Amino acid sequence: MEAILDATLQVLTKVGKEQLTTTRVASRAGVSVGTLYQYFPNKVSLLQACLRRHMDQVVAAMRDACNEQKGSEPIAMVDGLVEAYLAAKMHHIPSSAALYSISSDVDGMEIAKAAYATVRSDVTAMFATAPHLKKSPESVASIVLAAMNGVARRLLEAEQPEAELPNLRDELELMLHSYLKACCIAG
Repeated sequence: MEAILDATLQVLTKVGKEQLTTTRVASRAGVSVGTLYQYFPNKVSLLQACLRRHMDQVVAAMRDACNEQKGSEPIAMVDGLVEAYLAAKMHHIPSSAALYSISSDVDGMEIAKAAYATVRSDVTAMFATAPHLKKSPESVASIVLAAMNGVARRLLEAEQPEAELPNLRDELELMLHSYLKACCIAG
């Protein structure tokens, strides 16, 4: 099944969503169309599975970062989150951009909402362990995630995301550092 999902992303990035067919994906994966249909009844289910897998990878990276940063200072927490999030989200920018472009066509909002709920819970739990935090962990998690999602969206919509990534990462960290300093009691 992983080979089929990998092939789907390869076809999607090469020919785009309009030209993506189950026949092309099966050929690229080295399986018959019948085999593909055993796992995925149609093109939408295939694309949803790719999007779900991508979001699962982002969630796993964020969960790992949260677990590593529990009990750290808030600035270290956010640095770990930004690094993990952007690394997972932008691991292969052409695939991420292609998945972003098809998201609205395959009910991606529901997939994203489910992933966000998990990540928000993990990030909130991490910030609950932060020393000196004077704002609620829920509020801090919401703002941090909104800022990261906004930057990711900006990158995925950019003409040259690879070129913009380093600067936007730096600006995101600057913004979040300033926010977190305002959220903490000097300790």
